[in-house]
Amino acid sequence: MPATDRPGPAAQAGISRPGLVFGVLAYMIWGFLPVYFIAVEPTGAFELVAMRVLFSLVFCVLIILVTRAWRPLAIVVRSPRPLGILAIAAGLIYLNWLTYAWAVLNGHVIESALGYFINPIVTVFLGVVVLRERLRPAQWAAVAISGVAVVVLAINYGAVPWISLVLAFTFASYGLTKSKVGGRVDAVSGLTVETALLVPIAVIQLIIVGSISGLTFGQISLGHSLLLMASGIITAVPLLLFAAAARRLPLVYVGLLQYLAPVLQFAFGAFILMEPMPPGRWVGFAIVWLALIVLTVDMLASSRGLRRSRMPVAPA
Repeated sequence: MPATDRPGPAAQAGISRPGLVFGVLAYMIWGFLPVYFIAVEPTGAFELVAMRVLFSLVFCVLIILVTRAWRPLAIVVRSPRPLGILAIAAGLIYLNWLTYAWAVLNGHVIESALGYFINPIVTVFLGVVVLRERLRPAQWAAVAISGVAVVVLAINYGAVPWISLVLAFTFASYGLTKSKVGGRVDAVSGLTVETALLVPIAVIQLIIVGSISGLTFGQISLGHSLLLMASGIITAVPLLLFAAAARRLPLVYVGLLQYLAPVLQFAFGAFILMEPMPPGRWVGFAIVWLALIVLTVDMLASSRGLRRSRMPVAPA
């Protein structure tokens, strides 16, 4: 669920209905990923992520072949700095994918949803630590409140909620890394390069899984194999939809849409899979949601203030 394509000039003018549709579809696909991961069982997390890498690359190459968009990809491959940045991004998203797949397949859908709930707050926090940004009081309050939530959840779990923190920090770091090349690398070229860089790791991973427990691909059924092959489509399509939405929508709407995916994941984990939600966990989530409300209200207020400052002043 990366936020790497910034809204273009057209997005600043107002709401685009197609942009809103693209954004909702992207986050709905990300929100229903746990359903897909469970559907491909008994495939384990390591095989699933490796297949996701390989078939994402295949799908991206097919898109480039059809659209004949080789030139942007060639520019990236021949540029050492963007290539190095994408290599770092590839490592981060690989760790994110692996953690998320393992969490879902081992009954931690709610905890993984928490990771994406606190992701916006971690992004704000990284802005201070890495970019030396100055936060507004409300943003500091959101960071502090979310810190309290982590403590409450740690007490409830009896351990630090490491799945949530790994997902939040890897994804926020991924977005921060990709922002360094966001204006120069399109979504398809970026994903193509990232997955290509991860292919050696994916191949080694498949060899290890095959030697230890055996691969499930091609061994269960045709439907199961097709589902695994579809991992490339499920990875690339929402990214392309998000990129289309980000070019058409103001940043504030993109920020609001990002809550859709963890809401769907949380609902699936709590009410379909019936993962345990003791009172302490409800309290922890409530505190996180309070932090998000504070952050969202501040974001909306800041956006309105920015629009007012850009309004032309009528001549006296």
